[in-house]
Amino acid sequence: MKNRHKNYYKIIMAKRKLNILKNDPWLEPYAPAIEGRHADVIRKERELLGEQTSLVDFANAHKYFGLHRAKDGSWIFREWAPNATGITLVGDFSGWEVRPEYALHKVEGGVAGVWEGTFPADAMADGQLYKMRVTWPGGEGERIPAYADRVIQDPNTAIFSAQIHMPARAFRWTDKSFVPDVEPLLIYECHIGMAQQTEGVGSYDEFRRKVLPRIAADGYNAIQIMAIQEHPYYGSFGYHVSNFFAASSRFGTPEDLKKLINEAHSLGIAVIMDIVHSHAVKNENEGIGRLDGTPYQYFHADPARREHPAWDSLCFDYGKNEVLHFLLSNCKYWLEEYHFDGFRFDGVTSMLYYDHGLGKAFTNYGDYYDGGQDTDAIVYLTLANKLIHEVKPTAITIAEEMSGMPGLANSFRNGGIGFDYRMAMGIPDYWIKTLKEKKDEDWHPTSIFWELTNRRADEKTISYVESHDQALVGDKTVIFRLIDSKMYWHMMVGDTDSDVVRGMALHKMIRLVTLATINGGYLNFMGNEFGHPEWIDFPREGNGWSYKYARRQWDLVDREDLQYRFLNAFDNAMVELVSKVHNFQAKPIRKLWEKDDDQILAFMRGDLVFVFNFNPVKSFENYGILAPGGVYSVVFSTDDTVFGGFGNIDGSVEHFTLPDPLYTPAGVERLPLYLPARTATVLRKHPARRGRKPGVKKQ
Repeated sequence: MKNRHKNYYKIIMAKRKLNILKNDPWLEPYAPAIEGRHADVIRKERELLGEQTSLVDFANAHKYFGLHRAKDGSWIFREWAPNATGITLVGDFSGWEVRPEYALHKVEGGVAGVWEGTFPADAMADGQLYKMRVTWPGGEGERIPAYADRVIQDPNTAIFSAQIHMPARAFRWTDKSFVPDVEPLLIYECHIGMAQQTEGVGSYDEFRRKVLPRIAADGYNAIQIMAIQEHPYYGSFGYHVSNFFAASSRFGTPEDLKKLINEAHSLGIAVIMDIVHSHAVKNENEGIGRLDGTPYQYFHADPARREHPAWDSLCFDYGKNEVLHFLLSNCKYWLEEYHFDGFRFDGVTSMLYYDHGLGKAFTNYGDYYDGGQDTDAIVYLTLANKLIHEVKPTAITIAEEMSGMPGLANSFRNGGIGFDYRMAMGIPDYWIKTLKEKKDEDWHPTSIFWELTNRRADEKTISYVESHDQALVGDKTVIFRLIDSKMYWHMMVGDTDSDVVRGMALHKMIRLVTLATINGGYLNFMGNEFGHPEWIDFPREGNGWSYKYARRQWDLVDREDLQYRFLNAFDNAMVELVSKVHNFQAKPIRKLWEKDDDQILAFMRGDLVFVFNFNPVKSFENYGILAPGGVYSVVFSTDDTVFGGFGNIDGSVEHFTLPDPLYTPAGVERLPLYLPARTATVLRKHPARRGRKPGVKKQ
């Protein structure tokens, strides 16, 4: 097997032309960097595997380290702590005292710094709390094991401890036949704790019973769950992780989470985990900072690289094989233990560059290959993608990355880093900038279309109008930017306040044009589908530890007397439209018409034609866009009354193209349409047939 790896390595090092270089000649000057990172991955994989046959066999640190029960009922515990001079388990079973029968010993041979202890079956029991008492040269402290799979917080003291979690009966999964159907991928981004109506922290069980049915009814085929890995500070949104193998206990038990995922699969919904491998919380008592007394066990030895300058957190040293073992095993653990269908990797930009991409514009290819790349991190991310797809071939991986590094969402075979998708982070920034800085009459369709379709042809993206980032306190959701405080007084059905009418119209149009131009997937943050008001603000000292804004007001969309239900109905119809078109995201986008002075945009995907009139005051009669000759019927319009519009589009009228000598040679004809101001209309082209005269209603 080693020979197989060696031969593969020789083939690669012979410098066969990678597809990423073949397909983009502008990358040719940077071929040495791209080929070099590719070869680095192959070298590192060979180094890690040794006699093992695959990354799947290698990524089993969680099965070796941590606390496990042997077949005979005894207990075995291991920890990697190279700087430690002694480790003893303390907990409920020892009265939280250091007792010699719970001491570990150093393992001889193998990886340096491994400690181990075996204990009889009655030495500890399920449900008991425990920690490690670690001594090192010049100090000592209590630490939570790095591979602890259950960590809970004492409600009275707020102290976190590991908990023995060994249920007598294993969870019974019923999802063996589940295969994600995500063409296109439609993601509902969510947070378990803030998904509840009441002020407080929601639970896995509550989410499964109350929110999951809503998501299924809304038509999304995937959920992306935030804040799963345990984190000591709730207000961090889950991004300051302390315990990488522990599902956050503030939301419930591991079985509760498994039940949620199992039920999501029964509804045809894939479950993506928001995984944080870009940094770790600095906390020492809760996390893995100074676990063995050194600040650099899992992190960089250089203080300048160890602490993230913007996030107040610790940066992993991806050059250490033990760190790779820890993180790769973490990926495998969540896939196998909890049946997650993939990951959205947080903070990838921060990982890719020594300067974390801070303050850098990335205006040309040279900015990606100026020597500032963290090659160790790139190797890790590539190996992680390889591993994830080996463990679960149907897995979904998404990179949260804003620099636009070429090849990030291209396969390793082609010379890329291996993600399936990358977040199109420029799109929400574009919409916010437009809403903040441009008058309605200055919205140019040419600019909108370019921004939504400007991407690498060989990489799939996740398009979105707003995620949780745009809804955090200090910012505003799109609906709140559009309507602002009038949301409190003018969202009743029948209220035709001009700001609300404008806001609802643009809210629908912005979402439709963003979804209609995807080349991979689409994301929505929970509640934004119906225009959830205000912002997200987790309990903190600055707000008196209030949960008022760390929840979702589902009653707003459930009430018949409020207009939120119209926005929700539109979102449902929009999602259903693209869901019914297999591989909608892969169908070419054919621009039919764009005219900035009229503010009209039209394009075609498959047999669907999307027409947008962004003009705030002008409606157009018999406006002729160019389209393939034939008969077209309206599928729906943002102006439909069921979506809170005025019903100015007659969906019963069939629309016929008219030959135009100027354009007929090019294979297109004039398609006359009525286009009300601030509306979008979707039409479907009929299969070729003899048609009636224009303007005739269907019988």
